[in-house]
Amino acid sequence: MVDSDLLVHSETDDTSMAHITVDANQRADFHVEPKLYGKFCEHLGNNIYQGKEAQILFNPTFGEWHFRGVERRPSGGFVSESDRERIEERVRDHGRPLAYPPESDPDALLGAYEDALAFGWQPAGDVLTSPDTGPNGNRAQRLQVDETGAGVFQETRLPLHRVSEYEFRTQIRATASTTARISIRTDETLCDESILDIGTEWKTVEGTLEVPDDVDPDAVYEVLLTADDTTDLVVERLLLYPGDHIDYADPEVVEYLQESDLPLLRWPGGNFVSGYDWRDGIGPVDERPERINPAWDGLEPNLFGTAEFVTLCGHVGCEPSICVNAGDGTPEEAAKWVEYCNGSTDTEMGQLRAEHGHPEPFDITYWEIGNELWGKWQVHWTTPKGNADRYRQFREAMLEADSDILVTACGVVANEERPWNQVLLDECSKDVRAISSHPLAGGQVDEETDPDELYHAFMGYSDQLTDQYADLKTQMHEAGVENPKLNVTELQLFASFNAGAEGVGRKDGGSSSDEGASLTPETMPTPTTISEAIYDACMRHDLIRLGEFTELLTHSATVNHGGGLQKEGERVWADPCHYGRSIGTVQAGATPVAVELECDSITTESTFREIQPVDVPLVDAMATINGGILNVIVVNRTSQDDPVSVTLEIDGFEPKNEATLTTLGSDELYDKNTREDPEKVTPDVDTITVSDGAVFDLPSYSMARIDFEQV
Repeated sequence: MVDSDLLVHSETDDTSMAHITVDANQRADFHVEPKLYGKFCEHLGNNIYQGKEAQILFNPTFGEWHFRGVERRPSGGFVSESDRERIEERVRDHGRPLAYPPESDPDALLGAYEDALAFGWQPAGDVLTSPDTGPNGNRAQRLQVDETGAGVFQETRLPLHRVSEYEFRTQIRATASTTARISIRTDETLCDESILDIGTEWKTVEGTLEVPDDVDPDAVYEVLLTADDTTDLVVERLLLYPGDHIDYADPEVVEYLQESDLPLLRWPGGNFVSGYDWRDGIGPVDERPERINPAWDGLEPNLFGTAEFVTLCGHVGCEPSICVNAGDGTPEEAAKWVEYCNGSTDTEMGQLRAEHGHPEPFDITYWEIGNELWGKWQVHWTTPKGNADRYRQFREAMLEADSDILVTACGVVANEERPWNQVLLDECSKDVRAISSHPLAGGQVDEETDPDELYHAFMGYSDQLTDQYADLKTQMHEAGVENPKLNVTELQLFASFNAGAEGVGRKDGGSSSDEGASLTPETMPTPTTISEAIYDACMRHDLIRLGEFTELLTHSATVNHGGGLQKEGERVWADPCHYGRSIGTVQAGATPVAVELECDSITTESTFREIQPVDVPLVDAMATINGGILNVIVVNRTSQDDPVSVTLEIDGFEPKNEATLTTLGSDELYDKNTREDPEKVTPDVDTITVSDGAVFDLPSYSMARIDFEQV
């Protein structure tokens, strides 16, 4: 540990205790940046759709589903899967938390998919299916209904624990005027239905369905579209929203993020953004084009675009941050996006925004130019000088659209050997305001990886990383950047299990075998486990110690990708790291004060890709003061069986006789919350006596915040 103005560590040889002295007389000359508690969201998996967005049905636009292949394109990104056997396996193993295939017929989705029915949907009765074209050029679904009451259906769960009324919207036509029905059923029992008058021209039909109160809230339900006559229906979309949606956002997601005081949200990528055209996600939702997701599995229906993102941020009470497409996008496109968001109605794009129902500018300050452009998984990745060239062009165009925005250049993790950041600084010098970093560390592990080595490596990585960030700050100063900034725009535990991998995280460096296996995918530290909460706390503390150089941190991710919130079967719950972030947000805007720490250290011998062997204090502590409140957060980095007895003394601040102790922890490093047990790892709040300091036990895999009020 390199001592700093805010933390001095003295080594002891007693693993059972830690002595912490907080000196409130020694205060930093800066405040804790609130934007260090931000989050990141991307169009990946169920992060947006079936995540933040409240729409319930899978593939509601009947689009052609894209399965990402294993091969990369030379120009970046991945090809679509074309191998029939692999596609069949992907369909059969479809693990999304909806579109359930019947247990009696596990190949039901596969058969429907092979019959050209949009993936996720199944035939109901005697019906022939084929692709068709919708009114705006998107793929539509033709249904040749050969018996009364036939059509299509999808199996899903509903958020019946909170709402019984549902809103639907469909675009539909028929070859001859007829009536059709949209209904919800369970166990062959009709819950509710709505009868639609369908003509030969495209028509948008909206309505509501209500599920009775006496049904099973956890059952799987069928949502059906059926015809009353033998006819052809052509349907372009069938959207189903819970009646309590908040401008089409999931109300539980909004509530969780509100309650956690989220300051900043980054969007739309991530790898997704390098192939994203922002113009696809504006204007009337039903007129937006469908696209293949440029980076991940699936379809991008563009139900969630710029206005939806900004509206969500407004409801949450956080500031929006946008990463622009510097992959296959152009500086001119990015500048128009800035103008669309921030321009007055006197500008071309500002007027277009007003026509779309938003006359007032969105006033977005933080803009990031490109995502991981050094990676060949990125659409139109580039070279170090290519990145500098793009940054220069994008920056100039975007600032011309709005000179008040703050732009961030695409950087690499600070310990990368390639000269990416230095070339950027050499080429653009003082025009670089901030550099991004994505410390997604860990690499591959296997069954013989030592769990303690892996856990302790993660717990010590922040010390290694922030030393390198300090070097980056020096590089930026030497390049002429007067007030350099670091933006950590993606962060999470990033180890992946690969059975049989060679020499991964073993103290002896040996090869893998079945003997002595100790690690499994279920028992390793992942973003949904308590380990992520402890890792994030250590990382934030070291970023705070870097002072005003660290401008923001947007942790990955928000819903169903990385750690944050999870949503499955229309139930939402929080991961441990959500609570860990919430515990830390009370320090936002406060002034850090000096901490002296006496304790033993934890060390490792293994290397996990970026993470070198570590040697750090077995606990970490961060103290801040805000008015008459002193907050101290203490983190136990160890995996030892016995708790650490913490003695905390305070100089320069006279606390009341009692303090509030909030503890987040669990018994195992892999403990997490689930749909069945959503509160397994949640904070405990207690009151402790303060007499010449405070004494408390801090178990392994835990963090605690002690709140002292001044007399």
